[in-house]
Amino acid sequence: MKAFVTGAAGFIGSHLVDRLLDRGHDVTGFDNLSTGFRRFLEGAQANARFRLVEGDLLDPAAVTAAMAGADFVFHLAANAEVRVGPDHPRRDLEQNTIVTWNVLEAMRAAGVRRIVFSSTGSVYGEPEVCPTPETAPFPVQTSLYAATKAAAEGMIAAYVTAFGYQAYFFRFDSVLGERYTQGHVSDLYRQLVEHPEQLDVPGDGRQRISYLYVRDCVDAILLAAERCTEPVNIFNLGTGESCQVSDLIVWITGHLGLAPVVRYTGVGSPFILLDCARMRAMGWKPELSARQGIVRTLEFLRGNAWVLEARA
Repeated sequence: MKAFVTGAAGFIGSHLVDRLLDRGHDVTGFDNLSTGFRRFLEGAQANARFRLVEGDLLDPAAVTAAMAGADFVFHLAANAEVRVGPDHPRRDLEQNTIVTWNVLEAMRAAGVRRIVFSSTGSVYGEPEVCPTPETAPFPVQTSLYAATKAAAEGMIAAYVTAFGYQAYFFRFDSVLGERYTQGHVSDLYRQLVEHPEQLDVPGDGRQRISYLYVRDCVDAILLAAERCTEPVNIFNLGTGESCQVSDLIVWITGHLGLAPVVRYTGVGSPFILLDCARMRAMGWKPELSARQGIVRTLEFLRGNAWVLEARA
């Protein structure tokens, strides 16, 4: 395989690059390094079968030129700043939807017909069925992030029909693990580093969250891409388990040996729990629980203070 990975220097993208190289594939990584880090690709860049192209997916010519010779696209690049979407509404449109169209058009020019797309469980909104299967209807969207991801899914599916593409959509739970730099756990950890005596937590502590370890996520992506042959293949990816935010706080503070005063500060995000029976039917199952993934994440953050400094 000659893989083209967008968001290659990011959290999930860099893990995918490493795994593809381990399996003997040639990999071109494409990233503008706005949120990704070259340091995440240090191992990959020592491999002769890897090249990193620093470019912007909003530049169609750059994407098309970099994709030449590829036969499989893994489109993981996206706007990761989900919670600030209302402050910058154009950012989600550009970085989630418009760049996806640019990728699809570059595929046409390069003759590439297979694409993996990293979507989100947020496209289900606040579903009536929980755990939520892939067949659940999309609700009225209340998140700019989810709306632009759903729009990108629809556009990719239309290209499958119009141009004979083969697509794989993966709707994730919250993903964490090594190289995780943005999200709930890192925000809480950053607070505890800055003032270990107090922790401000969004919500009331009773809302539930589901997490998936990044290497389990990558395992599932590659397994489905190898085995599934339908024109459109849709998979939920998660552990099938959840925890209350109050439990999360206990796990984090306990692992760090801290006992802060915890202040809950309002309403949390909607609960997403995905039915992953379709992925499990292929023989996949996550190796790590949510709690184990959180511990791995904390150990990474403790050992890589530069990540928080760079994000700041």
